Amino acid sequence: MKENIVESKSLDFAVRCVNLYKYLNSEKKEYILSKQLVRSGTSIGANIKEAIRGQSNADFLSKMSISLKEANETEYWLTLLTKTNYITDFQSQSMIDDCNELIALLISITKTAKQNIEKQKTNNK
Repeated sequence: MKENIVESKSLDFAVRCVNLYKYLNSEKKEYILSKQLVRSGTSIGANIKEAIRGQSNADFLSKMSISLKEANETEYWLTLLTKTNYITDFQSQSMIDDCNELIALLISITKTAKQNIEKQKTNNK
């Protein structure tokens, strides 16, 4: 079976979010922002996984759109953790880059899915 790049990248990113969550809890004693980060960061991949096994094209688009929203939220939490000095620019940059890569992939996927749904509607008329 061919590797699904967005699925594997989102899983790798989720692992990084969990590891950052553990670090922030144990080393920085930060419990609020890190919980938000781990929730949104792991939700990206969970929704992608659901989308891939979606019941319809509309279901696929809906789950991928949720993944995109979660990725945007995750980028916000990473930026906030950096600006509040819980993590350094150096610590956050790689994760922000990975998050932005996921965002770009998800924008492309949702745009294509919308176009495909519109084509399908036009063909069914």
